[in-house]
Amino acid sequence: MFIDEAFVHVRAGKGGAGCVSFRREKYVPRGGPDGGDGGDGGSIFLIADPAVDTLYEFSFRHELIAANGRGGQGKNKTGASAPALEIRLPVGTLIYDHATGLLLRDLDKPGDRVCVAAGGKGGRGNRHFTSSTNRAPREAEPGEPGQERKLRLELKLLADVGLVGLPNAGKSTLISRVSNARPKIANYPFTTRFPCLGIADVGGYRRLVIADIPGLIEGAHDGHGLGTEFLRHIERTRVLLHVLDAAAVDGTPPLDAYRTLRNELALYPCAPVASAHSTPNTETSSLASRPHLVAANKIDLPEARAAIDELRASLPIEVYPISAATGEGIPALLAALARQLDRATKAEGNPQARE
Repeated sequence: MFIDEAFVHVRAGKGGAGCVSFRREKYVPRGGPDGGDGGDGGSIFLIADPAVDTLYEFSFRHELIAANGRGGQGKNKTGASAPALEIRLPVGTLIYDHATGLLLRDLDKPGDRVCVAAGGKGGRGNRHFTSSTNRAPREAEPGEPGQERKLRLELKLLADVGLVGLPNAGKSTLISRVSNARPKIANYPFTTRFPCLGIADVGGYRRLVIADIPGLIEGAHDGHGLGTEFLRHIERTRVLLHVLDAAAVDGTPPLDAYRTLRNELALYPCAPVASAHSTPNTETSSLASRPHLVAANKIDLPEARAAIDELRASLPIEVYPISAATGEGIPALLAALARQLDRATKAEGNPQARE
């Protein structure tokens, strides 16, 4: 099951209490205080792991509680500190403080690590309280409590190319053609219920990560259909591929479908994508500002051929005729996507083409 949002309560471990103890040995009648310190409580870390692809674990695990530190002992023995609690999350997870709405960290790179709750410090034993006037202190510090807060986890998939199109445009068939992804394919709207990632081999050791989201309908930016649930998954993509049903099987002319998609993308605000070498821009933009290409799908059907000329005459960008079912035109489309991705990467301030 694909889960892309979750709430979790985190509580770090409490520090162990300091010890009140006095040295008791033969021939040492006044050995003095020897109470050890308490150990530190366990902290909680969230780590981005490419092997994890969903927040499903948190659909039934709503609390993360780290262990407490052990108390100090006599003979100046310090209590054991509790181990840190490390939780693996998908790459692309945003961590918010639920109470304030503050973004704590964006785990957008594999291995990114953030402490979301620090463990409490252990208390000092009575040996720390000796003075010239208090040679036998009978006081020690309790351990400090660990941090506690409620978090909201939000997953945004990381991909090079995002597929957008109306229901039954053939996006799922396309991603299954160019990659090993196996989304559900059927002849009814909203077959795709969850986002899907696939890796397409372009050749020359070059690969593209492609994200397929459920089909958009008019009003998707307001939550109609499955729109706002999944539009955020293409916020991080650098290039969009508009997949159009050139055969108009569902009765929608491909040019009208293109205009509907552009309008919905323009009305959905998002933060611009920042490259690894550029300064992130905090201003919001729309998905319609992203570089995009158009794929006219289903050209294996006779009625689709006539629509290609109309699309090319009406649109200011190149239209790539393809058949996701037969594979016709797919190599040329993938090569064009790779070139567009290189241009988009350079425009973001990264002079090196992506490997």
